[in-house]
Amino acid sequence: MQEEVIDLREIFGVLLKKLWIIILSAIVAAGAFFSYTYFIIKPTYQSSVLMYVNNSNVNIGSASFSISSSDLTAAQKLVETYVVILESRKVLNEVIREAGVPYTYEEMKDMVTASAVNNTEVFRVTVTSTSPQEAENIANKIASILPTKIADIVNGSEVRIVDYGIVPDKKSAPSYTKNTAIGALAGALVAAFIIVVIHLFDEVIRTEDYLTSTYPDIPLLAVVPDMNSSSSNKYGYYAYKKPSGGDSDGK
Repeated sequence: MQEEVIDLREIFGVLLKKLWIIILSAIVAAGAFFSYTYFIIKPTYQSSVLMYVNNSNVNIGSASFSISSSDLTAAQKLVETYVVILESRKVLNEVIREAGVPYTYEEMKDMVTASAVNNTEVFRVTVTSTSPQEAENIANKIASILPTKIADIVNGSEVRIVDYGIVPDKKSAPSYTKNTAIGALAGALVAAFIIVVIHLFDEVIRTEDYLTSTYPDIPLLAVVPDMNSSSSNKYGYYAYKKPSGGDSDGK
């Protein structure tokens, strides 16, 4: 059984010969991705508020503990607690009412994200919306509602506003440059993959060099000439060829 060996140099040569196809595919795919991003995907905007958590003695239910400014791990755990409170149905439904936006609780929850800033006692609440004014409105409503809700649930807590949200002047997504680059890369890779697959499954023998290099132990008995490329004459390969150095009468 003949073992198939993939020659990487041969594959590279095939890709080099078909480079124009790869480049054309990359251009077409990049254009398609850019058009989809520009005409179909709605741009989104983000507005954020920063809050500072100041706790000395905190009571959550029946548990009571104290933290210091150097205990960042405990502070981070408190931030995680406040994020859970923020994402609760009670808080977000009130935000929806105060902001006057037509969203359900699930939709609002998907629009709001919160996390600690560099493992400190400061946490950031970010609102993402297709409207920059709406993003700013919701973010500042959260800033006015959340501290009171946290104080009602967690005794001894104090949340202060570090920075209010502003109307963003630039979209946060999508990125035209990034999506266009992804499209170009995807188009080039798909085209290269198809070219390689077609080459590997091509069983047509086109040159005698392929036979002599692939099967060196088998003698080559004959080669069928290319009847079409030998001459432009209508008789092709068998057309009369005038001997060199003589006239048409053979003299």
